Amino acid sequence: MAKPNKIYSVLFNKCPQCGEGDFFITKSAYNLRNFDKMNRRCPSCGADFVPEPGFYQGALYISYAFYVAFMVIYFLIFVNFFKQYLDYFLVSIIPILVVLTPLFYRMARRTWLALFIKPAASEERV
Repeated sequence: MAKPNKIYSVLFNKCPQCGEGDFFITKSAYNLRNFDKMNRRCPSCGADFVPEPGFYQGALYISYAFYVAFMVIYFLIFVNFFKQYLDYFLVSIIPILVVLTPLFYRMARRTWLALFIKPAASEERV
């Protein structure tokens, strides 16, 4: 098994330690009942996904960074390609951000945990 990649684990709902177990219970961020339900431990390697109470408060800052980055990119696309429709930027950004909220929430939590968990050592030593 190859060494787990943190970026892969953040993007594809995987454990940052082993790269196999699912972080959130459901695959879809748009499951209304369980979009925010996460496993307490990795089903594959047993890594603790909630190391301490209040651990994920830092994920709020990561989520904020995702929102800001998205809005800057979206604005630059509008300015460069749709300048004549710039008035629609403000009208369209709010619904788009509302739709993206579950995705950013989940990615921010996975990113925050990935910052603090070291990937497992590869079994294939050269």
